[in-house]
Amino acid sequence: MSKLTITCPKCRADFELTDSLAGPLVAATRAEMQARVDAAESAARTAAMDASIAKADIERDIEFKVSEKAKEIRLQEAAKVQQSMKADFAREQGIAVQAQQEAEELRSKLIVAQKAQAEAVRKERELDERERELNLTIETRISNATSTIRSSAMRESNEANRLKLLEKDTLLESLQKKIEDLNQKLTQGSQQTQGEIQELDLEQQLRARFPHDEISEVGKGVNGADVTQIVNAPSGTRCGLILWESKRTKSFSAGWLPKLREDGRQAGADLLVLVSTVLPGDLTTTFGLVDGIWICKPDAAMTLVMALRMTLLAVHNTKQVQAGMRTKSEEVYQYVTGPQFRHRVEALVEAFTTLQDDLTAEQKAMQRAWAKRAAQIERVMTNTSGMFGDLQGIAGKALPEPEGLKLSAGGGE
Repeated sequence: MSKLTITCPKCRADFELTDSLAGPLVAATRAEMQARVDAAESAARTAAMDASIAKADIERDIEFKVSEKAKEIRLQEAAKVQQSMKADFAREQGIAVQAQQEAEELRSKLIVAQKAQAEAVRKERELDERERELNLTIETRISNATSTIRSSAMRESNEANRLKLLEKDTLLESLQKKIEDLNQKLTQGSQQTQGEIQELDLEQQLRARFPHDEISEVGKGVNGADVTQIVNAPSGTRCGLILWESKRTKSFSAGWLPKLREDGRQAGADLLVLVSTVLPGDLTTTFGLVDGIWICKPDAAMTLVMALRMTLLAVHNTKQVQAGMRTKSEEVYQYVTGPQFRHRVEALVEAFTTLQDDLTAEQKAMQRAWAKRAAQIERVMTNTSGMFGDLQGIAGKALPEPEGLKLSAGGGE
């Protein structure tokens, strides 16, 4: 380690710094430096205390200023809010004033409208009164004119009407006599016509139901029954003959049976059938076998003939299969004339009769509806004719007569 030297400021000579020379100097320097440090520390402490005091003062000052500024801001905001509220209040007040003015205008208009409505109601009432007065005047004038016209027309047409009424009464008496004569002739010929219609219907039904059979009508004035039916098999082979007699009267006559049996013997018939609207008193069903003759009502004829025809076909087949064996034929004959066959035919006829009754009921219901409508139409026509007669009595010949209300040729006007 090099030695420390010190230079004299006056002579500029260097002297080695020894402990003897440096000791007092170092001690003095150390004491001076220590004094400075202590003074600096004391000054620092003092400055720190002053700074702390100054900081506290500054903080108090700042807090005071902030508080004052906040108060100022609050006052400013309150002033702004108060000013805004004043402006809003003024605006709302202006709107209220304007609404009140508009309400006053509407009230004035409403008063004017009510006055106008009252005036319109008054004028309408006046118009209604005038219209009623006018209608009353017109009706009075029309009534007076109608009475005058009716009186004049009645005076003018009384004599002519009297002659016309006499002429019409004479014509009506003549027509009434003709109608009575026609009704008498119609009554006399109705039974014969009805019988012919039933006979024709029976013939048409047989032709339609059995196209393979030969259906023949016995002419008028020729002895014999009304219709003959030759039963043929599908192959064309003749299987038997059915003789038909048709009657449409109000009462049953027992004399029909001997005549039909005689007609059957002359024609060589296998079966005899009498179709009549009225059955014998002892026959309670729609058909039955009486003295070897099948008697039935018209609505059961087709059912009965189907059973009889099947019997003839069965007998024919039996004869073909067992030719010469009379016992089988006798059994078939006993079966046809016995109760078992009759019961089977009755079952078929009952089913057919039920269907026929339903159809008849429907027809009667429709006829009642038609009769009701016809009566309503007749009432309408009668009332229309009466109304037109009243008007014609008022207006006279000036009112044209419709074609539908005129009398036919030869009946007057």
